[in-house]
Amino acid sequence: MLELLNSGFTLAALLVLMLLALDVGRRIGQRRLLHDPAGAQSGVGAIEGAVFALMGLMIAFTFSGASARFDARRDLLLQETNAIGTAWLRLDLLPMDVRLREQENLRRYTELRLAATRASATQATPELAALEQDIWNRALAPAREAPDPRVAQLVLPALNDMFDVAAARYLAVQTHPPGVIYGLLIVLALGCAMLAGHGMAGGRRWSQLHVLCFALSLLLAIYVSIELEFPRHGLIRIDKFDELLIRLREGMH
Repeated sequence: MLELLNSGFTLAALLVLMLLALDVGRRIGQRRLLHDPAGAQSGVGAIEGAVFALMGLMIAFTFSGASARFDARRDLLLQETNAIGTAWLRLDLLPMDVRLREQENLRRYTELRLAATRASATQATPELAALEQDIWNRALAPAREAPDPRVAQLVLPALNDMFDVAAARYLAVQTHPPGVIYGLLIVLALGCAMLAGHGMAGGRRWSQLHVLCFALSLLLAIYVSIELEFPRHGLIRIDKFDELLIRLREGMH
């Protein structure tokens, strides 16, 4: 559902629906004024205030959560780059024949992780999973059998941290709020539009400027929250942070 909302056509459709809701609310208000001029606006202020306050809280919490998840994904990308870089340096402690093979595997691993990052993959590919297992198996025995016990204490935790951060990033990519939350936001936005239109029923003509500002403000608030949830599919991008992994791969000689 979130992917569907994050499209220009869907946003245009929502804008049209909000404008229609404003018009419907205004017509309902005019009809009430016609039949009950004295009581048309009686007691509606408290209801309108409660609904608009709920809408504001929903937007605030949704935006705050999306922003926090955006920052978390960016930080995890930095952590993974550092973890791979540390593992690459620790491979120098292994015997020459093992080190050369492991370095080649780690180069390929970095390339696959970069491809998975750009594709927003939610799980490891079979090739990547097999490569992780191969990297671990090839390092395990030589590290434990090294004369210096510090070799195992340095190499194996570095590889383990590298795999753990990758798993954390897979989880972060697929962590989103339930679609029902955005469905509720849309329903509330349309409800607020109807109430706003109802409140403008007293005038002969409504202000197009205020109508557009109201509809666009709500729509943009929802849109930016969705953009933060999917920072590789819209205007808000996290791609520039991929440069960290790219530079790391280029430095693996």
